[in-house]
Amino acid sequence: MLSPMMAARAYAAAQNGAKPSAGGASVSEEGPDFGAMVTHAMNDVVSSSKMVEHQMAAHTQGKAELVDVVTSISSAQASLETMMAVRDQVISAYQSILNMPI
Repeated sequence: MLSPMMAARAYAAAQNGAKPSAGGASVSEEGPDFGAMVTHAMNDVVSSSKMVEHQMAAHTQGKAELVDVVTSISSAQASLETMMAVRDQVISAYQSILNMPI
């Protein structure tokens, strides 16, 4: 489940580099393009998953605490759920555009 705090963090991350214009809409002059933002988000999800694997391996070797493993699993799950929510919104927007009359 996506909590309000996770949604706020995702929104803040998406707004990095975007500057508000006079009309209230945000204009990204030197910020990354949409593809770069999606690539960055996917890399974050992959890196958090790898961190979980390392934490689990360290715990089985007795080098990490269980609370660290649980925390990293929770963080990776939040990242994955956020990415899935964004994916669902992008697909929904794409389908809305396809259904627009010409």
